[in-house]
Amino acid sequence: MEANIVVLGTERVGKSGDEIIIPPGGDAGVCSCLVSLSHALLSPALFFSLSALTVRLLTRRFIGEYGDVESIYSHSFAVDGREVTLNVWDSPYSEDSSGETSLFEKKVQWADAYVLVYSICDRASFNSVGRLIQTIRSAKVYLNADKAPIVIVGNMRDLHHRRTVLSEEGRLLALNTDCHFYEVSAAENYHGVLMVFHGLVDRMKDAKLTTKRPLGFKGIVRSMSAVFARRRTDSF
Repeated sequence: MEANIVVLGTERVGKSGDEIIIPPGGDAGVCSCLVSLSHALLSPALFFSLSALTVRLLTRRFIGEYGDVESIYSHSFAVDGREVTLNVWDSPYSEDSSGETSLFEKKVQWADAYVLVYSICDRASFNSVGRLIQTIRSAKVYLNADKAPIVIVGNMRDLHHRRTVLSEEGRLLALNTDCHFYEVSAAENYHGVLMVFHGLVDRMKDAKLTTKRPLGFKGIVRSMSAVFARRRTDSF
């Protein structure tokens, strides 16, 4: 089984992580990075923009939050004795992204499932998840794309003393939007993160995954390249 997953979250939710520089020919461990364009276009070294959540799945290690970079990773593992390959598009999300509508639509067409991350210490990030669910589903209808499972993840469970979003609120949001819900600590627990992706695989097996890919990997690369080129131009 092979599936495309989009991981989305606003800043400071513990989704987007530090950048590890791996020189040409270096060992990337169990992570196979397909592209990290915003830096790869500028440097001969290969930069990994590692999500605090995604890096737990890929390497079992934790790296704190420092940057927001569009990256796609591929990772294979066994679920119930069956090999599963996940192509994970790890992406920062901003509600002020009107200039990137085309790229967002390509994500919607590409994705078989979504992981939407918020911080239990940041109510604004939680509120953004509710609006993002509506945005994704509206785009799916507009683009006539297949319905895709959505998992809501409350991160930073270890910082319970700073909690501003109750677990019950996350569960209620998931219930009202027909999503699934988990609370994890990417900083402390690998198995909690693994459970999120294993559960997502189970739900995708229950759904009918389309065999065709509306947008191939090269198309995704070209789209991301165009966005980063616009950002560099706009900064001058």
